[in-house]
Amino acid sequence: MEEELFRKSFPLFEELNPYGFVVKEDGYYYTKNILQDTFQIRVWIMSDGKVVGKVWDLDMDDEYHGYRMEKNLGEFSGRIRDEYIQTLMDIKNKCFFTKNFVSEQANRLSQKILELFGDSPSFEWDSNPDFGVFKNADSKKWYALIMHIDRDKIKAGEGFVDVLNVKLPEEDIPKLLLRKGFYPAYHMNKKYWISISLDEELTDEEIMAFIQISYQYTILKKK
Repeated sequence: MEEELFRKSFPLFEELNPYGFVVKEDGYYYTKNILQDTFQIRVWIMSDGKVVGKVWDLDMDDEYHGYRMEKNLGEFSGRIRDEYIQTLMDIKNKCFFTKNFVSEQANRLSQKILELFGDSPSFEWDSNPDFGVFKNADSKKWYALIMHIDRDKIKAGEGFVDVLNVKLPEEDIPKLLLRKGFYPAYHMNKKYWISISLDEELTDEEIMAFIQISYQYTILKKK
């Protein structure tokens, strides 16, 4: 729940203390009593920005889990769930800022693309809200696509990763696939497109060079 609510969100650490968070060894800690002081919402924001939360039953002195059920949620558990989500959303709105993508490298590249070409990503699929397309403003043709996908889609490993798809000369792709950080294009024509992992395996400068090549394919030819 927390991971979904705070996806692509990053803490403004200077705002946490005024909001009511207390500094702890492992990050920042916040509590809020609800339902006439019978339950307590507890939220931790770790130094890396990860958000961890729980609801504590103060009468039983034990963690309450019922609100995390998505199906067959009773009225009482539903009230607690609503209170919990509202609290998290208030923290998100007042103490976090949202970026376009999940990884820092993807966000840096997005900013560099904006500065170089004046293009911001468009998020066109409700089923894939973390997929951002970069289009040439004149031709409307794609030249880059950043996606947040299961790492297993491109290589063995756990968790998720941001990847970038770019269009490159057909003859260059087989050679690049022999290098670290390059993979057959995910969800696009593998003959002309290639995927690059955005987990700091390549520098921003190296990746921007490929984005600029891809951009050239979208320039309208003068008559």
